Amino acid sequence: MPQGICRLVRPGGTVLIPKVEVAETLLSRTVGLIGRSNLLPDEALWIPRCRAVHTCGMRVPMDAVFMDRRLRVVAVRESVAPFRFPRPCWRAWGVLELRANRAKELAIQVGDTLTLEEG
Repeated sequence: MPQGICRLVRPGGTVLIPKVEVAETLLSRTVGLIGRSNLLPDEALWIPRCRAVHTCGMRVPMDAVFMDRRLRVVAVRESVAPFRFPRPCWRAWGVLELRANRAKELAIQVGDTLTLEEG
């Protein structure tokens, strides 16, 4: 699994998100996107070993894309407003947090298999 900054790619090589931060440390997992006033369309946060998220302390809504160990999308929670607790996804192994409505713009759907590549 990549560390630091990587990119989200579809099979075939199409880059969906060129800047994906990997939240590996306790601090980065705890803070997540809290405090950010904006999330650009070309950036996201990947939280491995995660089945539930919240938006307490966030200033902007976000999309949560839950994926299993093979990075197959198992659930998408769109436009989760600040100070909400979206339904957990017990089949997930990790979650990708994106700018609100970005999953729809990128046509990310349940069943898609994506890749996180270093670079």
